[in-house]
Amino acid sequence: MFEIHREELDWAGRKLVLETGRVARQADGAVLATWGETTVLATVVSAKAPKPGVDFFPLTVNYQEKAFAAGRIPGGYFKREGRPSEKETLVSRLIDRPIRPLFPEGYRHDTQVVVTVLSHDLENDPDVLSMVAASAALTISGIPFMGPIGGARVGHIKGELKLNPTIDEMKESALDLVVAGTADAVLMVESEAKELSEAIMLEAVMTGHRGFQPVIDAIIRLAEKAAKEPRDLVTVDKSACEKAVSEVAEAELRVAYKNTVKQQRYAAVDAVKARSCRPCSRKARNRSSTSRWWAKCSTICRRKLCAGTFSTRACVSTAVM
Repeated sequence: MFEIHREELDWAGRKLVLETGRVARQADGAVLATWGETTVLATVVSAKAPKPGVDFFPLTVNYQEKAFAAGRIPGGYFKREGRPSEKETLVSRLIDRPIRPLFPEGYRHDTQVVVTVLSHDLENDPDVLSMVAASAALTISGIPFMGPIGGARVGHIKGELKLNPTIDEMKESALDLVVAGTADAVLMVESEAKELSEAIMLEAVMTGHRGFQPVIDAIIRLAEKAAKEPRDLVTVDKSACEKAVSEVAEAELRVAYKNTVKQQRYAAVDAVKARSCRPCSRKARNRSSTSRWWAKCSTICRRKLCAGTFSTRACVSTAVM
């Protein structure tokens, strides 16, 4: 009755299955990912219209571990599962960091990514699997997302790098490195190591990047079969704002950013800010709107610095500092 799509591959000696269409069909994107006997459900929902009154991307990522996933029932004093644990908070951030930069600039639609652990075999850690599932759900959802991404864990056991070691193997590892990225680049690295050399750390990053390429290929194959029609991306026209910034503050910021002494440069930029925000603050109803205006002003000018519009070498060097 329902169209179910699956992709399977052997990943680090265990079977990885990505499936969509079986559950959570009302979500924009939903993927059931199974690795070994560990299963997670990733769902993605994004509003059809931008959230009014925000000048940032309202993305929320929630990673949830339930006791039933390991066959347990909460007992004792706490008989219900309450606030997120430290592990859940850290894994939520682990998923958030590589996917957030891949949404287009100006996308202001309220977006939620929820990953729930349905089954845990106590052998395969669900954190890397959750990153893969979230990436797959976003890729098939039709939401503007410049993915997919992949993720992998790399350990250093008995002098050798190992891709996606099990939980028991990690007890003997001198390295716990999680890397995430696209087919072409590394987006995030998080690691804990015991005095390993830079060469080993670099090779670990490259091992992880090579290791999740088959996962990215599997997500693309799944999207070719099950992806929804991409949404039309409507962004805010900032040309008027950029013109206003250029008229009010660009010339003075050119001079301020040419200062190679850090403290003097900061003082000069603050002085420009005070002068530039003065006419704006008279029209603004509160301080927050004035701060937002200056944030836009500063962002646009910094962008011009990085793009080379301010061609002075001193300016470029200060932008990198």
